[in-house]
Amino acid sequence: MPPDVQALEDSIGHRFGERAILERALTHSSHKHERAPRGTAPACDNEQLEFLGDAVLGLLVSELLVGRFPDYSEGRLSKLKAYLVSAACLEEVARRLDLGSYLQLGRGEEMSGGRAKRTLLVNGLEALLGALYLDAGLESARRFVERFVMEHPAELEARVAPQAQGIDFKTALQELARARGLALPRYAVVSEKGPEHLKMFTVEARIGRELAGRGEGFSKKSAAQTAARELYGKLLEGGQTP
Repeated sequence: MPPDVQALEDSIGHRFGERAILERALTHSSHKHERAPRGTAPACDNEQLEFLGDAVLGLLVSELLVGRFPDYSEGRLSKLKAYLVSAACLEEVARRLDLGSYLQLGRGEEMSGGRAKRTLLVNGLEALLGALYLDAGLESARRFVERFVMEHPAELEARVAPQAQGIDFKTALQELARARGLALPRYAVVSEKGPEHLKMFTVEARIGRELAGRGEGFSKKSAAQTAARELYGKLLEGGQTP
């Protein structure tokens, strides 16, 4: 087990009764094959727990969305669910938990930056949820999903609406600025926080000296989109012209 695994348990608010399940959830297939003694079958990895966690996640997100939005149509609920179970959303949750630090990887995967790979983080998070379900039942898994995956209704809608409409806010902002005769937006990274595998970027979008928006994200691209969205909203609300 990774030495600081209790910190992960503290983060999710659960002490595993069967620690072997947690160890399995954090073990990538590259690790089990490298560490198995020659001539013996490799130990278990997290792939089956990932499969289970994916099913549990889908069930709980569906249940919680129906409870939270009782008047929504099936199509609208499907869009919300698609966002919440997407790789982008789950990667963000995994990074908030610093899950990459706890994964047991093989040497090759470690050397290739596996702790920061989206696929490994998402699979590890689903495996962790599957392990939590086996160790403590559906209610504990539900609390995890409510706390880490579900968002405030207004924020959830705000995140999903642009994606559903296919809006690229950097492009939209540039077109709006051009239509109003303003300078084109400029973007700058104003801060970087955290270790390499958990880097949080803050990007500022600016038009001239007065108009600015800021956004954060685990990549410069996502942070720039958030900054552009904020500035786009300010332009629409304020109706700025030269």
